[in-house]
Amino acid sequence: MRSLIIPALAGAVALAGCTTNPYTGERQVSKAAIGAGIGAAAGAAIGYSTGDNKKERRESAWKGAAIGGVTGGGVGAYMDYQEKKLRDRLAGVGVGVQKDKETGAITLIMPGNITFPTNQSSIRSDFYPVLDAVADVLKEYNKTSISISGHTDNVGRDDYNMQLSQSRANSVAQYLISRGVAGARIGATGYGKSMPVSDNSTEDGRSSNRRVEIRINPPASV
Repeated sequence: MRSLIIPALAGAVALAGCTTNPYTGERQVSKAAIGAGIGAAAGAAIGYSTGDNKKERRESAWKGAAIGGVTGGGVGAYMDYQEKKLRDRLAGVGVGVQKDKETGAITLIMPGNITFPTNQSSIRSDFYPVLDAVADVLKEYNKTSISISGHTDNVGRDDYNMQLSQSRANSVAQYLISRGVAGARIGATGYGKSMPVSDNSTEDGRSSNRRVEIRINPPASV
């Protein structure tokens, strides 16, 4: 009986969390529902093991699933809502928003040509409103940690590229802090040319590699 109850509970929670992705039009299970399903399964397992007889075990399983589902769905929902708000605030500004399906982390990809003047680490003044919007969301969802990384193409000396990428990551970090995001949440690292996302043999590829990324890491709990 236990082998039937627990999957049924988790499955019911997952089905209830099926939504239509507003960006692709596809039906999918949200991160919140996945988390809730895992929480429900765990809660059901614990609840089932505490009952003295078959009836009590079934009742305990359902109660445990309800509690576990709410707890497990919290982080997923927190990241889902944050992703939606970031996409809304950053629509049309040239910043990419990516969601890691496995971890739930959100990455903002900021091309160097719209963020910084050529070979400089001072943020372009016309990019301030974009970072202001990011800061607003980060302050609202203040349980996450933030990893900022700077990247360059392969043109120029390695030491220069490493220094430039670090300075650019630091500039973005300091700007967010100046807009009220807690510095204790933020780490900044320059990677130079070591992590390309495109082929450096073409100008388009090199342009893609010149970027700053802001990775928003899910909290352990909310």
